[in-house]
Amino acid sequence: MRILISGASGFVGAPLSLFLTSLGHEVVSLSRSCQTLHCISWNPQKKQADLSQFEGFDAVIHLAGEPLSISRWSHKKKQKILSSRVLGTSFLKEILSSLQRKPKVFISASAVGFYGNRGEELIDESDGSGLGFLSSVCLEWEKISDDLLSLGIRVVHARFGIVIGPNGGIVDKLLPLYRWGLGAILGSGNQWISWIALQDLFHAMDFVLRKEIFGSINFVSPCPIRQKELSSEIARCLHRKTFLKIPAWILRWVLGESADEMLLSSTRVYPAKLLGEGFSFKYPLLSEALHFLKK
Repeated sequence: MRILISGASGFVGAPLSLFLTSLGHEVVSLSRSCQTLHCISWNPQKKQADLSQFEGFDAVIHLAGEPLSISRWSHKKKQKILSSRVLGTSFLKEILSSLQRKPKVFISASAVGFYGNRGEELIDESDGSGLGFLSSVCLEWEKISDDLLSLGIRVVHARFGIVIGPNGGIVDKLLPLYRWGLGAILGSGNQWISWIALQDLFHAMDFVLRKEIFGSINFVSPCPIRQKELSSEIARCLHRKTFLKIPAWILRWVLGESADEMLLSSTRVYPAKLLGEGFSFKYPLLSEALHFLKK
């Protein structure tokens, strides 16, 4: 299978490209600054691309987008988060629509942020969107991709939970704090966190490429955890203890809107479609997914 991947230099994209290549697929990256031969250059903001280079792909995996940093979101930052996803996806949709030989499948990264803050509710792909900025971003992002359905392209919205893996992602950012014994329970600590091990994400992506399934698919472990459990498990792997508690009001005072959206929101998501199709998780439990911290 010949696969085009945007965002192939990121925490997920780079090792995913290597994984798919190891399975025998031909992987080409889509980037603003190509540094390898297996790369197509584009600029979605300026709508610049050589359309002829996009012919002949069997699948497109779209991962590109402004990182969601844990910081106070300015109006400018929120615009970058939205526009990086909307403009990139819209331009890619235009390109694919113009091709003589269109890809069979288009997989676009989304997020469980689509569901918003849902408290104790157990959510699967049949549930609708929630409220809040990230939910609205995901909803708009996914609507653009759906236009490709009329062209006979199988469209998949890969709703990622927090990705747990080495050399990047949220755990990598938190490690210095935990090594200093500064891991913390945020707010009540009871908010649900939906997550997926990086290796399971790779295998799920290959699974979806091969299966004739479409629409929204939750890329999450079947075992979501509470924030306080995540904190204590990371600390345990590093032979530390979690004793700090940061009240919700302090987080909101420091981080503003992003505190509620990124740290205090409770999203308990179940991968109903993947399990229904027979996908098997290698690391369903967080203690297993954090194996790289125990080396």
